[in-house]
Amino acid sequence: MRQISFETIVSNVKDMCILANHYLSNDMCSALEEAVEKEKSELGKKILNQLQENLEIADKEQIPICQDTGMAVFFVEVGQEAHIDGGLLTDAINEGVRKGYTEGYLRKSVVGDPIERINTKDNTPAVIHYDIVAGDKIKITLAPKGFGSENMSRVFMLKPADGIEGVKEAILTAVKDAGPNACPPMVVGVGIGGTFEKSALMAKQALTREFSARPTIPWVKDLEDEMLEKINKLGIGPGGLGGSTTALAVNINTYATHIAGLPVAINICCHVNRHITREL
Repeated sequence: MRQISFETIVSNVKDMCILANHYLSNDMCSALEEAVEKEKSELGKKILNQLQENLEIADKEQIPICQDTGMAVFFVEVGQEAHIDGGLLTDAINEGVRKGYTEGYLRKSVVGDPIERINTKDNTPAVIHYDIVAGDKIKITLAPKGFGSENMSRVFMLKPADGIEGVKEAILTAVKDAGPNACPPMVVGVGIGGTFEKSALMAKQALTREFSARPTIPWVKDLEDEMLEKINKLGIGPGGLGGSTTALAVNINTYATHIAGLPVAINICCHVNRHITREL
């Protein structure tokens, strides 16, 4: 049994919160640079260049890349041979978020009750998804999620007879309905299969996948390519002002499902698709 201290987790989560909100991941930076070259609209090119300039200013001035520093969403793989010394893992993650958002001067956007809506003033509690895996390490992925794009997400409970064409229509419907409200160019996470909640979880986790890590299932890879092409033909464009770059990527996760169902979830993220991973 390998021991991992409570404070080690707190310290790493604190750093992750600050870094994720100040710097875009390498895959997202590369995707934006590539988008500038491919964008057909002059206004679209101008907006994409402004987005890159925004990243440079955030780096130079040490300010967040977006004013909405999001709700802290975590995907945590816990090795069954790892033991947390000094407290509970959930408490350590939330303490790291508290320190990261207060000491890092990040906007606190979490309210403790969805109706009473009193701000918790430290961006806790986080939303944490756990997976027990083999080994003695803990792999933590943080994805701060702003709600401009989060509010544009959808779940469709399709019938099996709707098939792949129904899935395509669901994805396009969600993106068209989101329009400029998701701060395009966007990344579109899709979850197909499972149950109502499993599809949504897969869609959210799909947003954290590196763009270079393509699916191994042929039809999923083909669907990602087709949906990206069709989404970029919608004309929504950078900033919602028209152009050929509405989405930078479509990432799809799949899972087994019931004979009577075909759940499809679409979780959209804006151009600051923030994610960072550390293994302890």
